[in-house]
Amino acid sequence: MHIGKKILVFIAGFCLPAVVIVSYCLGCWYDHRVELLRQDSANRELANIQQQFQIDVDRLTFLTNIYALPLSQLDEVQLKKLEASWHDSSMSANLSWYILRQGELQTFFPNEYTFASNELREIASAIISANKPSVAGAYLIGGQAYVITAVASAPNESVLLVRQLTDNDLLEYAQALLVTKVTMSHSNLVTASVDGTHSDIIEIPSLLKDKPVYLQVQFSEGPFQEVKFKLDWVSLGFILFGVFIVGLGYIWLRSGLLKPFKNLMQQLALVDPMSSVYQPVTSEGNEELEVLASRVNSLLARIYQQKERAKITLESIAEAVILTDVDARVIYMNPRAESLLDVASCYAIDQSLASLLKAGDQLNQAVFTCIRLGESSPQVEKIKLLTATPRIMERSISNLRNHDKVIVGTVVVLRDITQEELLKRQLQKRANFDSITGLLNRQAFDEQLPQFAASAKTIAVCYLDLEQFKLINDSCGHTAGDRMLAMVAKAMQACLGPQELLARLGGDEFGLVVCNRSALSVAQLLKQMIAQVSLQVLNDKNCNYKVGLSIGVAFGRAPYIDAQELLKDADIACIAAKAKGANQIHFYDDKDKELTYQRNAPKWAVRIAQAIEENELILYYQPIRGLGSGPQRQRMEILLRIQEPCGRILAPAQFIAAAERFKLMPDIDKEVIRKAFLWLSLHPVLWPDHCISINLSGNSLGAEGMVEYIAQQQHIFDIPSQCICFEITETTAIQNRNRGMEMLKQLRKLGFSFALDDFGSGFASYGYLRELPVDYVKIDGCFIKNLAVNAKDYAIVKSIQDVCRVMGIETVAEFVENQDIIDRLLSIGINYAQGYAIGRPQPLANYREQYEMRLAQRA
Repeated sequence: MHIGKKILVFIAGFCLPAVVIVSYCLGCWYDHRVELLRQDSANRELANIQQQFQIDVDRLTFLTNIYALPLSQLDEVQLKKLEASWHDSSMSANLSWYILRQGELQTFFPNEYTFASNELREIASAIISANKPSVAGAYLIGGQAYVITAVASAPNESVLLVRQLTDNDLLEYAQALLVTKVTMSHSNLVTASVDGTHSDIIEIPSLLKDKPVYLQVQFSEGPFQEVKFKLDWVSLGFILFGVFIVGLGYIWLRSGLLKPFKNLMQQLALVDPMSSVYQPVTSEGNEELEVLASRVNSLLARIYQQKERAKITLESIAEAVILTDVDARVIYMNPRAESLLDVASCYAIDQSLASLLKAGDQLNQAVFTCIRLGESSPQVEKIKLLTATPRIMERSISNLRNHDKVIVGTVVVLRDITQEELLKRQLQKRANFDSITGLLNRQAFDEQLPQFAASAKTIAVCYLDLEQFKLINDSCGHTAGDRMLAMVAKAMQACLGPQELLARLGGDEFGLVVCNRSALSVAQLLKQMIAQVSLQVLNDKNCNYKVGLSIGVAFGRAPYIDAQELLKDADIACIAAKAKGANQIHFYDDKDKELTYQRNAPKWAVRIAQAIEENELILYYQPIRGLGSGPQRQRMEILLRIQEPCGRILAPAQFIAAAERFKLMPDIDKEVIRKAFLWLSLHPVLWPDHCISINLSGNSLGAEGMVEYIAQQQHIFDIPSQCICFEITETTAIQNRNRGMEMLKQLRKLGFSFALDDFGSGFASYGYLRELPVDYVKIDGCFIKNLAVNAKDYAIVKSIQDVCRVMGIETVAEFVENQDIIDRLLSIGINYAQGYAIGRPQPLANYREQYEMRLAQRA
């Protein structure tokens, strides 16, 4: 539909109905507001009538109160005189006096209006049943309305004043001109509205409680009907005037918008985006249409620019670009494609893509598949192009879509990757093979190892480590070392057949896989390799160098072969072989505890780190008893355990070796120090006479920040330094003498004491003992176990005690397991004893309770 017709539809279908609807809605709203005003006026008038009636009742009650007592006390003569005066007054026109005595109601004056006997009884019964000093309310007899007030003048006597209400009297309660009539009735039903009137009711006080009385108020709706909205000639004229203005607006739109817009549309219909040049469109008479024409011209210029840019891009890129239709026929080729295929573009147009590339029907099928699947991403594949010089091409097929996203063809891009493929093969060879030895590298070895294991009944994984190779690197340089590696690799490879896998794993380490051979055959093969390697001599600067081999072997049998685990076992076995000496072979045995510890060391390292993080380290203690007679501090050595989640306690032998191997001991020592300081801070009662011994490992001795950490923990927990003694082993102290000495001096300044543990088992140099600032020497348990029966051990222990006594150092004997040893220690003069005869290790958390029990027993 044209825009002109749409505007007509808009005016006729929307604007005109909108004018009518708005007018109607405004009239309805106005009528609604008039109705609300009427209701509000009626409600206020009803409230006013009710209020006026109540005022009238209150006035009658007041008047009755004034005259009730005097009237009741008048005799007959006085009543007659009063009657004459009463009838002469204007008040007697609608007021009457009555008196209620002994349950009977009578008039005061003989000539007064009187009710029927049944009505009198009804009124008297109502006043008596009310049993109040004052009673007032409306009373209705037939169509006549009354207001009756009664006031008690004496016991069982009341004076009544009755007012008769006419229609005018009732109408006078209303103050607004809207009220046309007021009537009194016992019915609460609203009278139906007739002739522009409506009625409402209000309840008023009734003399008879079982007969409510209502005022029927009739309102006139005339004034409100006059102001309600009515469709007359004036309102109709306004509507027609609005329609006229809308028509003028349409004529103005037609001349100022529709005609220029139609002219612009005719120009746009003649635009051809594919033209080599473009004709700009023009518009006049409307600023918006001029902006639209400018945008269209800008868009046409951009299309032309992009078309030229695409053409230049396709002609200048290094890849061959071929455009096809949906039937895989060529519709465009860029110059690079012409050069690559040696075919001019004019001859290639409309040829099949497969015939042009001489690639068979598979290329056409690839195009059809790409179109059928509607892929949005390019389909890439490598093909071999049979040109004068065969080339490897990367072929990419992408769908070509129009503006409606409908596939109209494909774009085939050919990229010459011949040199890239050659380079990739060279890089792959370098990635898989060691450049020095020509053997497989570790990555390729790890990839091929599972393949060997999968097809073998038995497999032997060997880990080979060259001995004395570091000497060649340090003495002759890495170039000479590389020559030796090449010689060794060649010698080992000469001993192997095509079924064995040999690789350089890194540095001076090699890996070997032997399949389907017995252990004896493998051992013979490895000895042959050791012999061949031993024959390799490197001459450098008139010096000859040789290397040896340490070999670890791990066996596996199908179907339980895990090649990677076997390689780990072989590595552990190689460590054991190196411990034996040069040119040794060691077969892994899972029953060997030492090898098992080495094998599980990485797992234990992870477990230790987890235990520290999750607070699973548990402190135990072993008491150290003084052997002297004088007062001495209660001493104990802090021991370490790990608690499993199941509650099982692990002994330190299972994880200390792993912690030392992976340098975790400083973290463990810090955690032990923190926990021990925390425990001691919670028991200040033990400070005066207790001292706890904490072991420091060789890795912690002289470690960066260890002294600061200990000082910080002491400051945090605020414990006395005389309660702490640090233990270091003799071997550790001597091996780390320089940096350890500085640490000992700094800690001694803070007030801590030191014990030299395992004294006698290491270098046993008294010269070192003289230099080390220690307070205690713990004699190694190897001299204590047989002290009672071995004279040599006795002599050694006594000599240590004599030297320490002269140097002012106290001695502690370890591994004290019976009373005979204690007696010998007493005879020698040893100061302290520690061992199972003194006390077994127990949880530190239980110490305070046991200590208090011992004190209670002594008391």
